Parts: sequence; structure tokens; C-alpha cells
Amino acid sequence: MSARELIVLGTASQVPTRQRNHNGYVLRWDGEGILFDPGEGSQRQMLYAGVAAHDLTRICVTHFHGDHSLGLAGVVQRINLDRVPHPVTAHYPASGQPYFDRLRYATAYHESADLREDPVTDDGPLATTASFTLSAVRLSHPVEAYGYRLDEPDGRRLLPEKLAAHGIAGPDIGRLQREGMLRGVALADVSEPRPGQSFAFIMDTRMCPGVPQLAEGCDLLVIEATFLDEDAGLAADHGHLTAGQAAAVARDAGVRHLVLTHFSQRYPSPEPFAAQARAAGFTGDLTVAEDLMRVPVPKRR
Repeated sequence: MSARELIVLGTASQVPTRQRNHNGYVLRWDGEGILFDPGEGSQRQMLYAGVAAHDLTRICVTHFHGDHSLGLAGVVQRINLDRVPHPVTAHYPASGQPYFDRLRYATAYHESADLREDPVTDDGPLATTASFTLSAVRLSHPVEAYGYRLDEPDGRRLLPEKLAAHGIAGPDIGRLQREGMLRGVALADVSEPRPGQSFAFIMDTRMCPGVPQLAEGCDLLVIEATFLDEDAGLAADHGHLTAGQAAAVARDAGVRHLVLTHFSQRYPSPEPFAAQARAAGFTGDLTVAEDLMRVPVPKRR
């Protein structure tokens, strides 16, 4: 199993279909499991996908429309039922606090887990760990909405031939990485820059400055494509993107792997979404998401 992968729980928009559950996405990133937009039925989709409540460390809600949040009640109660031993932090627009409260306490249950609320009040970083910085950026939708971006810090890639030339081996390699200098040899002398990986999650929004900001240089971009291009007027009216718009953003941002999702029930087939994305000039890896699909984060550059 990839240590960094996207697990798709659901891909429908406002109305689920026989083939598509409401939204839900889990990002595995080293030791973290981040659940994005748990729509109705997410708990059951987690079961099908082999994702346990114990795997979750964060929940990120972009906005409080039902197809992005009604599954929160069940997930929260499952976290408590399974007595998840570590803290789980929930990020969501601060203006949606009343909705979060109602979902968190939708029915009676015994609270046994440490669920920490961290509402989003503005653009910027939300959390920093050894593996990434998680940030939020405001989007344009009829209700307050934020997209999320995860950035790994840049590092250095060790070069075995240069280590050997300097006689550095075994435990000394770790010491050099920790201390930056060993017997007159600097870490930069035996390594090269290694760009960190980036992931972005963009749901319900019309085109706005936050969309390209979130997408810029991403290794893996998950983005809504609720409508096809011929329905661009509907998309703008309801605060959504088309397949071509999403792909154009990815093209201009240099995205390596584009995942389109959040499809309107009006379209019986996903094939036109891929066609319109290619027509928009996106040439990178492209996935039209399906429920229970796994998408690995691309290998490092």
C-alpha cells in the first residue's frame, strides 16, 4: 500500500446515484489520515474501502452543504464508538459552527474520543507537522467555503556515489543528516535538493483567485467538475466549475495528476469529463474519479 494515496469514498454532487455515493475522500499521508468532506454514507464507504476510524487524524470540511457534511455525524460517533486513542482535529469554516455543533451532537452517544475543533477563520496555515503544512484558502460559493492544501517541506536527496567518495556510511549517514556536517563534509556536499510534494482539495466554487492559488504546482489536485462545459452558465450561477475550467486551471498551474470529481447526476456517463479536460489542454495524468478508487500521490520529482 502506498504511504501517500487518495482513497475516494464518493463522487456524486447534490444527489447520489446508483453508482455514486455522496462526497468523501481520505488522504493517507505517511502516518496521517485526513478525511475531506464526509457526505452522507461516508462511514459505510469507509468500511468498503478498508479505512478504519483509527486511521483518521483530521477531518476537513470545505463548507456546510449536505453532500459535503451530512456524513460527519456518523463518522464522529464512530470515532467515539471505536475509542480512537489519538486526537482527531476538525477544520471547517467558522461561520458553520452551528451546523458543526448540530452534526457533532445529532443524537445521543458516549463521548470517549478527543475530537478537537479548529474552525477556519481566514486564509493561511492551519497546522504544521514534520511531514506537511496544512493551509486553507477562501473559495467562491453561495455559502462560506474553503479549499485545503497540504505542502511537504523541501528536503535533500542523498547521493550514494558522493557519500562513498567521502567515506560516509552506516550510522554516520544519519548523523550527517541530523547535524548537517560530519568530519568537514557538509550535507550539501553529498546531496541535492528534493522538492516537497503538494496536494490540494478544491470543492464547490466558481472561478476565483483561490482556485489557481491552491492548485499551483501540485503533485495531486482533487477538484470539482460538477458540470460539463456546455453548462458553464449553470456552473457559474450555482458556484461550480466545469470539466474544462478545472482542467485549464490544472494546466496553467503545472499540476502533475488531476482528479476530477463531484459530478452532477444529470450526466449518465463520465467519459465526456475526460474528453473536455484533454480538450482544455491538460496533458498530465488524469483520473475521472469513481467510488472506492485509490489514487497514489505521484512519485517524487
